[in-house]
Amino acid sequence: MAVNLKAPLASDLHPVSGVRIGVAMAGIRKANRKDLVVFALDEGAAVAGVFTSNRFCAAPVQLCREHLSAARGIRALLINTGNANAGTGSDGMARARRCCEALAFQLKVDPQQVLPFSTGVIMEPLPVERLEAGLPSALRALDATAWLDAAEGIMTTDTVPKAASRRIQIAGRGVTVTGVAKGAGMIRPDMATMLGFVATDAVIAPGALNQLVRQAADLSFNRITVDGDTSTNDSFIVMATQRAGHAGIDALDSTDGRTLREAVVAVSAQLAQAIVRDGEGATKFITVRVEGGRDVAECRRVAYAIAHSPLVKTAFFASDPNLGRILAAVGYAGIADLDPDRIDLHLDDVHVARRGGRNPQYEEAQGQRVMKQSEITVRVHLHRGDATGEVWTCDLSHDYVSINADYRS
Repeated sequence: MAVNLKAPLASDLHPVSGVRIGVAMAGIRKANRKDLVVFALDEGAAVAGVFTSNRFCAAPVQLCREHLSAARGIRALLINTGNANAGTGSDGMARARRCCEALAFQLKVDPQQVLPFSTGVIMEPLPVERLEAGLPSALRALDATAWLDAAEGIMTTDTVPKAASRRIQIAGRGVTVTGVAKGAGMIRPDMATMLGFVATDAVIAPGALNQLVRQAADLSFNRITVDGDTSTNDSFIVMATQRAGHAGIDALDSTDGRTLREAVVAVSAQLAQAIVRDGEGATKFITVRVEGGRDVAECRRVAYAIAHSPLVKTAFFASDPNLGRILAAVGYAGIADLDPDRIDLHLDDVHVARRGGRNPQYEEAQGQRVMKQSEITVRVHLHRGDATGEVWTCDLSHDYVSINADYRS
């Protein structure tokens, strides 16, 4: 059961001019489920992406990088679930290319203008024939309002579809930002352990869009962790159709650039947090905020040490205030000159540790009260500087083991 996360309403997801979406049941792995999604983009759209840092990256990730670098103008995205097409060698690349060729033929575009994405089981051949057979149905279904269908069509172990939408004003013109994402397991940042697709009709230069996708990822998907496992297929794409009619944005530090950046980051952060709330077996949503560091990187290093720790995460699941585990994680985060005698630790409003030791006023019942909540903030102060870093994570439950033990069943 997702933590305080409801399925989005189709009526709350605003269409983006220049984007149409088609979804089909292709039987990639299981029958009678949405598992094939096509995003069709009008000519002139700009597209930018960031991808997994896993060296064992999947064939579609490699092909996406190749097609984006070709600068031919992306006209379509093709996404399948049920099969990751990862760990499949040269055969996997050939199958990914065949998928792009099949969709390109249907849309009368060049195969390099198609970006492929896959998610699901690793080291199994992608059933290209099923994907090809499902394409006509997906193309017949193309519709500007099908964002919720898209969110459902990219799910794997997700229990709730993930989508978010904003409307803003830029230079007096209405601008839309809408996105979908999937992810529940193999969630660790760098780069963002999931699939995420955000579209806007804003007018923005390709160079600024490349900056925007990286900044949005860093402020959202690169701040989440469920289990510390970085997937082979992680991809985050931002599409700008250039249809809103305002003057073009050439720099993100302009007034219009900041307005667009804020909206794209807000949508991305909402999607990223939804992934954590729907983490496999999760019962609690946990914000880890580290303050008083010398720089943001240092703060995030400490925050991730806490958020990745199985001992910390299982303690939260059990509502067991065994909070020395948090201090231990701070200590092994890799800050060589850290002074443990200056560390403060809070759970929400409860001051647990002061100057590196147990706060004399702290009582275990206070910690247990906070840990029974479904939403918790861990706050660590390093007393080394003015920087702050924040990540979002969840607890680790029995169900996480069950879900992953049975994943291929």
